[in-house]
Amino acid sequence: MSEKIAGSEKKIAAGILGILLGALGVHKFVLGYTKEGVIMLLLTVLTLGMLGFVTGIIGLIEGILYLTKSDEEFVATYVNGKKGWF
Repeated sequence: MSEKIAGSEKKIAAGILGILLGALGVHKFVLGYTKEGVIMLLLTVLTLGMLGFVTGIIGLIEGILYLTKSDEEFVATYVNGKKGWF
C-alpha cells in the first residue's frame, strides 16, 4: 500500500475545476493562489465574458497538466514550488 503525499489531495479537485471552471480561476483558489485566481476571475467578469474564452483555455490546459503529473511532481511543482502559472 502506498503512502499518500501531503498536498496531493488537491490535485484531482484542482484539475477538474480547472477543466470545468477554469475561466473563473476556481482551481487557483483551491491551490492557494489567491492573486492568480483573482486575476482570472476579474479578466472574465470585467470583460463581461469576452476574455472568458482565453482564461477558460488557460484553465483547461492547467487542469490537464495537474491531472497528468504524478503526485510527487504535482506536490513539488504546485504545492511546494508555488508555481502559479502553467
